[in-house]
Amino acid sequence: MTFAEIKEGRRLISRMNGRKIKNLILASRSYKSKAFRLSGRNPANPLSLSIEPTTSCNLRCPECPSGLRQFTRPKGMLNPQLLGSILDQTEKDLIYLNLYFQGEPMLNPDFFELVRMARERGVFTNTSSNAHYFALDKARALVDSGLDRLIISIDGTDQDTYKKYRVGGKLEKVIEGTRNLVRAKKENSNRGPLLFFQFLVSSHNEHQIEDVKALGKSIGVDHVLLKSMQVMDMSQPSEFLPKDKKYSRYTVGKNGSLSIRGRFENECWRMWSGAVITWDGLVVPCCFDKDAEHQMGDLKKQGFGEIWNGEKYLKFRKQIFNQRSKIDMCKNCSEGAKVWLTPT
Repeated sequence: MTFAEIKEGRRLISRMNGRKIKNLILASRSYKSKAFRLSGRNPANPLSLSIEPTTSCNLRCPECPSGLRQFTRPKGMLNPQLLGSILDQTEKDLIYLNLYFQGEPMLNPDFFELVRMARERGVFTNTSSNAHYFALDKARALVDSGLDRLIISIDGTDQDTYKKYRVGGKLEKVIEGTRNLVRAKKENSNRGPLLFFQFLVSSHNEHQIEDVKALGKSIGVDHVLLKSMQVMDMSQPSEFLPKDKKYSRYTVGKNGSLSIRGRFENECWRMWSGAVITWDGLVVPCCFDKDAEHQMGDLKKQGFGEIWNGEKYLKFRKQIFNQRSKIDMCKNCSEGAKVWLTPT
């Protein structure tokens, strides 16, 4: 375990109380129960939620629906009032809030207020950014907001490599923004979000893994994470798949199609531990449902509890635990297939 992981664990523990611990135990025990799996009913409340600040993005990453502008669902910005309503219904048991789904969160003009709302309720907060919007004043505002964890996407250590995937992006802005965040934390007695570089390993940058570790250390980020590349179209190999197979989540079949490595089992902890909510209040089962095709309910029309154990959710969970391979988005899921890269 790294020092950054220890610090993160301490922050998470500091947000716990008796009720949240009891709910965590209930979630763990009921997840292992055959009776609950067969019924699809989840007696625990969500431990974590991912809520989408916006679908908008400044970049055009080629394996991302935001970057490709491919959404069929409406596009927009999360309203603080909607977040407040969601937190009012879930905060007593909620441990972890990921203010990210699709898009670039910093484009939401209310983002810092969104973080404060969750932080004031004692919820651990995380987000992910391409770090193009961290001028010093914005970096200071982010530190002041109380965010606990920030993932910074950096997929190359020189501009030519970086722009292969982060189309339209500028590496110099990422580095400058990260330096500003480190400076803002130092000005605030090192209080502020844990900073993680996330390196999406591809055929274009796999030779720079050691370089990004060195860059992260020189700037002062807390940790560097390696992440395997997801491709949108599994019917054929992608130019982005790394040559070193240990960094790929896929195997290539004889016909060129891709499949997830590992055993494909009828289980998924995400169905029990949390949910994903789009900017406009649609509840979907997980982050692999990028276009909200599997809508469990609409928080503008229903309460969260009504949705959480509603008919759609019960039916979906039962299918996960019986015929998960029949669900298209699950076929491209690294979580259920237990394929991870080890943080470094």
